Amino acid sequence: MVRSRLSAAGGFAAIFYVFRKAKESGGFLKLYQRLRSKNACKTCALGMGGQKGGMVNEARHFPEVCKKSVQAQAGDMSGTLSEAYFQGASIAYLESLTSAELEKLGRLTFPVIAEENDTHYRRISWEEAFDRARNAFQKTNPENVFFYASGRSSNEAAFLMQLVARAYGTANIHNCSYYCHQASGVALNMVYGSGTASIVLEDLKKADLVMLVGANPASNHPRLMTQLMHLRRRGGKVITINPLKELGLVRFRVPSDWRSLFFGSSMCDLYIQPNIGSDIALLKAILKGLYEANGIDRAYIENYTEGWDEVEADIQAASWPDLIHQCGVSQLEIDEAVQLILHAKHGIFLWAMGLTHHRHGVDNILALANIALAKGWLGQPGSGLLPIRGHSNVQGVGTVGVAPYLKKAFAEKLEALYNIHIPENPGQDTYSSMMAAYEGKIEAALLLGGNLFGSNPDSTWAKAALRNIPLTVSISTKLNEGHLHGRGKTAIILPALARDEENQWTTQESMFNYVRFSEGGKPAVTGDMRSEVDIMASLAERLLPDKGVDWSALRSHQQLRDAMAQVVPGLKKINDSQQTEFQMRGRTFHTPQFSTPDGKAHFHVTPLPEKSPEAPSFSLMTLRSEGQFNTVV
Repeated sequence: MVRSRLSAAGGFAAIFYVFRKAKESGGFLKLYQRLRSKNACKTCALGMGGQKGGMVNEARHFPEVCKKSVQAQAGDMSGTLSEAYFQGASIAYLESLTSAELEKLGRLTFPVIAEENDTHYRRISWEEAFDRARNAFQKTNPENVFFYASGRSSNEAAFLMQLVARAYGTANIHNCSYYCHQASGVALNMVYGSGTASIVLEDLKKADLVMLVGANPASNHPRLMTQLMHLRRRGGKVITINPLKELGLVRFRVPSDWRSLFFGSSMCDLYIQPNIGSDIALLKAILKGLYEANGIDRAYIENYTEGWDEVEADIQAASWPDLIHQCGVSQLEIDEAVQLILHAKHGIFLWAMGLTHHRHGVDNILALANIALAKGWLGQPGSGLLPIRGHSNVQGVGTVGVAPYLKKAFAEKLEALYNIHIPENPGQDTYSSMMAAYEGKIEAALLLGGNLFGSNPDSTWAKAALRNIPLTVSISTKLNEGHLHGRGKTAIILPALARDEENQWTTQESMFNYVRFSEGGKPAVTGDMRSEVDIMASLAERLLPDKGVDWSALRSHQQLRDAMAQVVPGLKKINDSQQTEFQMRGRTFHTPQFSTPDGKAHFHVTPLPEKSPEAPSFSLMTLRSEGQFNTVV
């Protein structure tokens, strides 16, 4: 059994994990019923569930489920934290626990508070929690406040949060994508005028080549491995680029496929391990190899793109010795990658934070996009660009306006609908707010889910920054490290319902721009939790009674969806009373007509990053652990 586990990721170990989690959550049948409910999955943005049924994707394939789904569901079905527990467990003790240990403590079921010199969190009423939050926000300059949302929230809650923040007077509104895929959004807008994936799920079934860069879906998006398995079975090729040799990217046992489960599946044809941070050099080398092998689609470039002449001159000027020295990959391996790309008809490029977590993250994506454009692999079925997004609705919260800057049309419609003023100047992004907190310039913060403390790579600095804030108000289902190490001088935690416990429908958006409806259900535990929308509306009623907005009416999710349909581009169908799920228009491209002002896709020159003159140099990389999903656990 040990040899079996070490020979491939996934497989029986994943199945045993599911049964262990089922036992922890009250039994297999109980867990299965929760997973099969008509609610969108609470884990990664690959997406499943909704009105086609739980454990079902948009193509109606069943079963679609993974360890991550089970982990999140079991966590919400665990026990509860009692008042007696908080009385006995000091903050110092709770700080000594790991993320996983904090999750296992159980659900938050009533509001708690810890003031500056308190040794313990203590229970407070909802009224006291709202009054304290209102008083702190009322006496604070809105420029010294920030609002933060993770991708765990619904579109309805996220839309209401950004509306409350803007009515309050701040543009310091951000979500967890600013620390993960913001570089992707910026780069893709530069390339084709949309900051999201250019493909839909069905395109993965039509591709005959996938290049996976800086990601490990075997751990973080396991259901994506099923797609790669099927691609290779039909003769397709997979190129993996990752400085670290990860077992699941080499061999994986897909539990839902008997052949793969028992015999394992080889997951890639070529595994390239470049030097850390050398992606631009490697991607330019591949493009140079394609160019010199006459593998460029010149007709496509001429008719549907701009900027090729500058890129062509740049790769002609780049020397092979320099590119090879910087990326640390042999000419032979580069030639192998070039040959695989040359012989493919339809290719998709996928990536995650291995490309975006860099000072030059935008250029990393642009360099990858240059290869897709040179091959003509954008704007046709089975080809395109796919950022592998993490949290289940992180794309959705950005879509509905949780951002420090709104496009003009969005802002004008929001102003007209609610008679509020939205400044043209953007607010702080996530890092800017953290810097401001570190410098003592943030006086209050509201955090809708997530773990902002854990999202920062420097935990010592993050703790100092967040502990500098006079008041933090967190909305959460469970405790995490952020509520302890990253709490404000006064910290309030408000207990929220999970999306499959809501008493109204909610919506979520996948990384394929597909919007799902979740029907909600009964809470898994007993307590005094409230929906995220109710929490935000209750705070707004107290904080902003004179803004002319009927906050009480906005407890209705249908009213919020009606507003989103009017304000947010691409969401006209979201107020459908039949809960009909849909693909957002204007974001994906199956013909070479793009959302840029000139309708063309754009190449961009990507200079090689300057290397530090200090020698010798030592590079480190970050990665997610097997048990980690974003910063939930």
